[in-house]
Amino acid sequence: MKIAFTTSDHTHINAHFGWAREIDVYEINAEGYQFLETLNFEGELKEDGNEDKITPKLDALVDCAIVYVTAIGGTAAAKLIKKGVTPVKARTEEEKIEEVLTKLVQTLKGNPPPWLRKALQPKTKSFTDELENEATV
Repeated sequence: MKIAFTTSDHTHINAHFGWAREIDVYEINAEGYQFLETLNFEGELKEDGNEDKITPKLDALVDCAIVYVTAIGGTAAAKLIKKGVTPVKARTEEEKIEEVLTKLVQTLKGNPPPWLRKALQPKTKSFTDELENEATV
């Protein structure tokens, strides 16, 4: 599964979801993890109330199971959840991406907590997605 991290230094989870210019994406499984890519976002990201700024992030993260953030607005969190991506707040801005990934690998080897088991489940299409697919057939 893919896990994303909002970051400004590629080491710590230290960026607000809406303001993040970079999001690092990793592939993770019970054997380990691997860096995949850094997603880059441009524009005026600190403009509060501008919900359009999160649309490119939502689209870019649609195949991720989890995104770790330092903070996230309620609207953005709801939109992520609707797309099947679970937002998780980091404990502090000093929390290291590598440490979280290592813990997740260990958790995947054992008995993941309910929230993680849910995030691991394949994404189901929403009713509206299914209707759109039928309309194009």
